[in-house]
Amino acid sequence: MATIEDELERARAAQLEELSSFLRIQSISTLSSQQAEMRNAAAWLVDKLQRAGFKNAEVLETGGHPLVFASFHVGDDAPTILMYGHYDVQPVDPLELWTTPPFEPKIRDQKLYARGASDDKGPVFLHILALETLIRRGELRVNVKLCIEGEEECGSTNLPTFLEKNAERLRADVLLISDTTMVGPMQPGICYGLRGLCALQVDLKTANSDLHSGLYGGAVPNALHAMVELLASLHHPDGRVAVDGFYDEVVDLTMDERAALAELPHDDEAYRKALGLTALFGEAGYTTIERSTARPTLEINGLYGGFQGEGTKTVIPHEAHAKITCRLVNQQTPATIQEKVKKHLLEHAPIGATLTVTLQDTGNPYLGSFDAPAVELAKKSYEHAYGVQPYMTRMGGSIPIVEVFHRVLNIPVVLMGFSLMTENFHAPNEHFSLENFDRGIRALTHFYREAATALK
Repeated sequence: MATIEDELERARAAQLEELSSFLRIQSISTLSSQQAEMRNAAAWLVDKLQRAGFKNAEVLETGGHPLVFASFHVGDDAPTILMYGHYDVQPVDPLELWTTPPFEPKIRDQKLYARGASDDKGPVFLHILALETLIRRGELRVNVKLCIEGEEECGSTNLPTFLEKNAERLRADVLLISDTTMVGPMQPGICYGLRGLCALQVDLKTANSDLHSGLYGGAVPNALHAMVELLASLHHPDGRVAVDGFYDEVVDLTMDERAALAELPHDDEAYRKALGLTALFGEAGYTTIERSTARPTLEINGLYGGFQGEGTKTVIPHEAHAKITCRLVNQQTPATIQEKVKKHLLEHAPIGATLTVTLQDTGNPYLGSFDAPAVELAKKSYEHAYGVQPYMTRMGGSIPIVEVFHRVLNIPVVLMGFSLMTENFHAPNEHFSLENFDRGIRALTHFYREAATALK
């Protein structure tokens, strides 16, 4: 029998064409006009999975866009791996900035350009190809379940309920996800932590209308003055959040974690220059990497009010508005942080100002094991495919559904990505490195093949 390497090499052209056919489907979950395309993408996956050897592959209804579920059972005593991904993609606007049409896949400079190539159709397809190869060779010795949703790009609205209702059906020993990024080219990384999120809208009012600054200036409160004074109270000068109790549930980094994060390739000066900044700033006592991945934050995302047009208008604004989000870590819970921030805002409202604070989106943080058996297997699989040890990383962003999977199914999660941060996901000219296409299949083939022993 040919080696896996030889088999993959011979099949490469056909595999890329098959991926391209998947990428041509305009599965944009946020557009109601694309509902038929969403179902086309789900049907495409079921057909591909059945041809790959998954006799049990089906489209399941969720109340929104459908979910694709498939399973391959080798034995009751074998470990079970649950793979999660998504087939929906982001809108393509602005269309004029694409070099080639977003749903007409093209290969340029060893990169496959198309919407969804990197996020997340490409990585999902790698899993299917790895499993297809092992099934065909009779070398898959673990049970596998695949859960591929169609609503990740619009908040996974229906997936938590689906997980709750189908927890037994999805029961597994480990969850494997490839919807994260590598550290850089030929620099794989295993993400073991994700920050959570909570959002608030702040609306401030003073008088019942805007007032003439010549007639009333100096005698009445200015809504914009009040808002900037209020927002300034949220932080200490050294960068720490000034909200009472904000850090109560934060567990500081261990020495091992700080050592692992310090190994990541990063240069503060290059980072500063690349962003066009005159200086970096953040919570004292932590490195840039630690601040941006493993510490909680409170950010003002939007501030508006008063006259916005050309020229001058001499008014005293009677209302101002701000949007706030917090990134959360460890044991912080979004609802608790929202209430603490709301309490701070109400208690610090300037004289003459009336506040309305609206609580908005939330997502729990996730912190996984640093050295679980599945993580150790992922390290070996990356090394098998890339020839280097992967970095252990935490991501500053949020993937709320990861925490939901972990909480509902009570299983370890391995975040093993193959995309690069420079691949323009969510932006024009999204692309996927063909080097990571090749090496990603090999890494995943190794993971699934060796899991029977490693996860016992």
